[in-house]
Amino acid sequence: MQNKKFIRVGCYVRVSTENQLENYSIEEQTSRLKAYCAAKDWTIYRIYTDPGFSGGNTNRPALRQMLGDVHNGKLDMVAVYKLDRLSRSQKDTLMLIEDEFISHHVEFVSMSENFDTSTPFGRAMIGILSVFAQLEKDQITERFTMGRIGRSKAGYYHGGPTPPTGYQYIDGKLTVDVYKAPQVREVFDRFLSGYSIHSIQRYLHEKYGGWNSHSLVRNILRNTVYIGKVKFKGREYDGIQPPIISDSVFRRTQELLLSSTRESRKTGSQKTPFRAGYTLSGLLFCSRCGARYSANHGFYKCYSRAKSDAKYIADPDCKNKNWPIRELDALVAGEIEKLKYDRDYLKEVLRGNTERKTGTDTAAVTARMKELDRQIGRMIDLYQIGSIPVERISEKVALLQKEKNLLERQLAEKKVDAGTAEKRFLDTLNQFDEVFSSGSTEEKRALIASLMEGVWIDGENVRIKWRI
Repeated sequence: MQNKKFIRVGCYVRVSTENQLENYSIEEQTSRLKAYCAAKDWTIYRIYTDPGFSGGNTNRPALRQMLGDVHNGKLDMVAVYKLDRLSRSQKDTLMLIEDEFISHHVEFVSMSENFDTSTPFGRAMIGILSVFAQLEKDQITERFTMGRIGRSKAGYYHGGPTPPTGYQYIDGKLTVDVYKAPQVREVFDRFLSGYSIHSIQRYLHEKYGGWNSHSLVRNILRNTVYIGKVKFKGREYDGIQPPIISDSVFRRTQELLLSSTRESRKTGSQKTPFRAGYTLSGLLFCSRCGARYSANHGFYKCYSRAKSDAKYIADPDCKNKNWPIRELDALVAGEIEKLKYDRDYLKEVLRGNTERKTGTDTAAVTARMKELDRQIGRMIDLYQIGSIPVERISEKVALLQKEKNLLERQLAEKKVDAGTAEKRFLDTLNQFDEVFSSGSTEEKRALIASLMEGVWIDGENVRIKWRI
């Protein structure tokens, strides 16, 4: 120790939640450090107290204040009751002692371990003990993490003190909030009906109040907690909370969120669908160069030809047709009206889209099921002639039958999904007259976007890709 008649000591005390049960209270540490300094005839310059702060990092107000006093030459020594009060991190412990204290000619003393940095042995022991402090921290973290994983596997939600919108956090469990849950369902319903995230947020804020951020709406649409799931460290488990929406609604929502069509409808810096003031904005595409169409001076124009925004130009030599806005709006509205009132045309569209979406997959599944039937038949033939033991035949037949049953369920689910999509499409189609007679531009655009994925233009030819 430096030969000083007057030793100015900074006593640092800290306690975190888990240490309250270890006799490391602020009062106990302070009392023992005062007695220790009195016995050594050292003068306490200040006691720096960090109550309720973890030792896993150095972002602690009293610690930062003490380091400031170290840098300003106000201390000759730093004393702690126990090494892990300074830090539980090996790296941080050595950094504080070597880079902060010793480099500023300030010694460090740990009372419980009975050593200080004025001796070579003390400095060696600091390194050794900090290793054990890091080990203890890692063990605590591991036990804590294992506990949370266990709770997640049991279905309990871990997301902090604030529960997801639509739920309340009672006795460690998520329970449905009868006031907010219907609002969450409304978020999903309106999004699947074609409304933008921004418009949903504005609508809910005006209707209920409190919906102050479109990010809240977006996060709700992506959160699997609403279908009864919980997540921890990137893994998902079945939760014990009641779901607020169905799996099918959530699946359709994710498909729409990730769809390339929705991405192409995003315009401008705000990147939200349906924000432009024209009925077909964001839904028009050039079949020749692949660029989108935008509304410009009374016409829908290919970005490549209009050159109104350089980043959207796909082919500067594109000469695709400019369509008058009213003319193209009327043409698309006429196609929707025809779809509603011409039953043959509706059947043709429904059949064509169903075959396009499921035909190839269904044919492959059906062919595989026929092959499985043939293999099962051969197994039965082998059993009858007695060339293979019955146990092996039974095992093989069971595996073949299991695969067939799985494929049958897949076909059944495809039929159910197709039926649900068709019903949703027809329900939206039935709203056409009301929306187009009295609805706003945004409501018209939302209805069109719910019925079609896009409109592709090739000169005078206009092709609609229906959303079913």
